[in-house]
Amino acid sequence: MNNIDQNTLRSVVENVLVKLNGGAPLPEGNSSAPSQNTPPAQNAAHTDCSCHGNGASTAGSYTGKNGVFQDVTEAAEAAQESFLKFQELGTEGRKRVIEIVKNLCVANAEPWGTFEMNETKIGRLDHKIEKLKIVPLVPGVEYLRPDAMSGDHGIMLEEFAPFGVVGAILPVTHSVPTLTGNVINILAAGNTVLFNPHPGGAQSAAMATRAYNQAIFNELGVDNLICTIESPTIESFNEICANKHIAIMAITGGPAVVQAAMQSGKRSICAGPGNPVVVVDETADLDRAAESIIAGASFDNNLLCIGEKAVFVVSSVFDAFMASMDKAGAVRLNKDQLDKLTNVAFDITNGAGGCAQAALNRDLIGVDASVLAGHAGLSVPPSTELVFAETEAEHPYVQKEQMMPMLPIVRVPDFKTGVALAKEAEHGYRHSAVIHSNNVAHMTYMAKAMDTTIFIKNGASTAGLGLGGEGYLSYSIATTTGEGITTPKTFTRVRRCVVVEDLRII
Repeated sequence: MNNIDQNTLRSVVENVLVKLNGGAPLPEGNSSAPSQNTPPAQNAAHTDCSCHGNGASTAGSYTGKNGVFQDVTEAAEAAQESFLKFQELGTEGRKRVIEIVKNLCVANAEPWGTFEMNETKIGRLDHKIEKLKIVPLVPGVEYLRPDAMSGDHGIMLEEFAPFGVVGAILPVTHSVPTLTGNVINILAAGNTVLFNPHPGGAQSAAMATRAYNQAIFNELGVDNLICTIESPTIESFNEICANKHIAIMAITGGPAVVQAAMQSGKRSICAGPGNPVVVVDETADLDRAAESIIAGASFDNNLLCIGEKAVFVVSSVFDAFMASMDKAGAVRLNKDQLDKLTNVAFDITNGAGGCAQAALNRDLIGVDASVLAGHAGLSVPPSTELVFAETEAEHPYVQKEQMMPMLPIVRVPDFKTGVALAKEAEHGYRHSAVIHSNNVAHMTYMAKAMDTTIFIKNGASTAGLGLGGEGYLSYSIATTTGEGITTPKTFTRVRRCVVVEDLRII
């Protein structure tokens, strides 16, 4: 693998597949073997047993596999083969593929969301379904607009060309939505893709992959534009990184898998960790702020990478804001209840120099707010969306990307102190931040200070991806490697054509 020490790389990724996307847990009793229970949508998507990756294929062709493979070499060869065929379909072919994917995803949102919820056992079913219904907000071929220049020496045209086969990693937190969003971006750019999903969401990824490929093949005659490894392992991840057909990598996961991909020797587009923060100042509409914060932080039990993870409120409106949170339906924990929950949610030990180190209890990632309340010694209705509590700025719930519907609220003496503490808690990921304020100068100050990829003013975090705000949707925010919000353009290279002296008509 490009002269990389395999032992070193293996040590980096040995826990990747159980820590992907911040370390969400595998489903209870998980194995990498495919499920014996096939949902109706999956049955409709294939009829030939060879699509499971176990049937024989004709020499030099993998048609009939429907993109699901056990072997990385076969999968990469199939993706390369389909890439060459895909080019023959042209731009109109790409547009039709994206239309097929979007329509099929929306049509199957309920059964696919239910299947993924049953497989992963994290998050909220209604939001699993909603994440699939909003897939049409992901931009397609229309996002790729060529650029041209004309002058005394002729004309220049720049267009966005595909790389080839993209190797991609999926998180357990949003298996089918992330797969589908990446498929739209990657295929709109003219590439094909090979996924190595998190084992906890591998069955969901295979289900969607089969359905998409079957529908595309039935209409356009090309199979395996989307490929996935049915039983993903660390070894299959390493093999994808090393395979000669993989042109670039697209990673959505935690620090370990991001580091491993960046050591692969291939260009990697990496959506790594985030710890989105919120500042509420003395000019904010507190009721609106509370409602927005609850909506964003509770979405899919706070599994979204952009979801509010910590709130800093100026002291002059702190008590009033907490009352607004109560009124909006969140459940407040007192100090004793918070301590009980913290002792379950984190394993706190003394590190070097006596500094406390907090390790997240991954069994609580994505659980319902009522479960968290129960650990705090409080009985609340199952419909409870969020629990919250006052904490210090150093609290583990503030400093860790905890991905659960519990929101720490920090009292700060003034706005600038709040921004400074928020910036510290964001850890320089430059991912997402939110402000609730009616002071334009404060909005501007925080936006510049945070320097995040996504910055939301007076709305829920989800507005940053077009859900209640303007803009388009992306399920991969590539902050680690700097690309930011991924679009079809992210997965292209710029090609330039220059005609000297001729074609200019002025």
